[in-house]
Amino acid sequence: MRLGHSAGLIYSLASVAGAGEFRLEMPLDCTLGDTCFIQQFTDRDPGPGAADFTCGPLVYDGHKGTDFALPSLAALEEGVDVLAAAPGIVRGVRDALADIMLGQPGAPDLDGRDCGNGLVIDHGDGWETQYCHMRLGSLVVATGEQVEAGTVLGQVGLSGRTEFPHLHISVRKDGAVIDPFAPDGTESCQIASGDALWAGDIAYTPGGWISIGFSPAVPSFDAITAGTAEETLDGDPAAMVLWGYGFGTQRGDTVLIEIDGPSGPVHQARVPLERTQAQMFRAGGKRRPEAGWEAGTYEGRITLLRDRHVISVREVSTTLP
Repeated sequence: MRLGHSAGLIYSLASVAGAGEFRLEMPLDCTLGDTCFIQQFTDRDPGPGAADFTCGPLVYDGHKGTDFALPSLAALEEGVDVLAAAPGIVRGVRDALADIMLGQPGAPDLDGRDCGNGLVIDHGDGWETQYCHMRLGSLVVATGEQVEAGTVLGQVGLSGRTEFPHLHISVRKDGAVIDPFAPDGTESCQIASGDALWAGDIAYTPGGWISIGFSPAVPSFDAITAGTAEETLDGDPAAMVLWGYGFGTQRGDTVLIEIDGPSGPVHQARVPLERTQAQMFRAGGKRRPEAGWEAGTYEGRITLLRDRHVISVREVSTTLP
């Protein structure tokens, strides 16, 4: 399998001077857009609705932080380090809850412990960060310990109120929740409203593809989220299915599914999305021709369109003998 071009609509949010000296580094040892993605942002709507800092839908009502998500349970099992976003002193640690997703058999009674396993770091001058949903037994820092930006704190887990593998990080100033993407609190829909707290370039992506692949049949959603769905084909498969696993899709979006073979187009489909979803997948393809598949390389491309603009496109290829 060869992963090819991946592109889409993103907005650069490199921080600039003006937000004071407090800056945040990436809190996860991953590459945004590749081995992790931001599933949800801080809720900026003061009422019963929900809106992220761009007035977009990547949030739910009352969400008080930023969710850095992993692409699959397989990635979780490999182990992904949680990192201190800024220097400070650890003020509290919890490492006692099982890694069982909300609603699954054996999930513990949270009794207000929605954050699951995690910790709080005091950065001074009223600033603090909180790290949630970490893996049981993975925390390697203790209360009172001094940490630097980039210090390993533990690993991503499934503890607390969570339905997918991710790190939830909250930022607070004098006890008040701060959106690190727009810390000045200005209520506007501008992409760069205020100075982001991030020390690096953290891009806002309004939805996109987490992973794609070829399969001999439509895979189950459980297989996709687990990271066990096939991503390439062998031999003479009964069908050639191209699937895409996405996030942040909205009602009215369109998914384009395209497969090109050695001699030209094999499958093309245009799929309208009828509802807004935090995560979803779509698939399309073709049954094996009577004469079998032509030997050679097959290119798959899945595109997410919103208001005729390309939000995300991802490509994959597979070769049949």
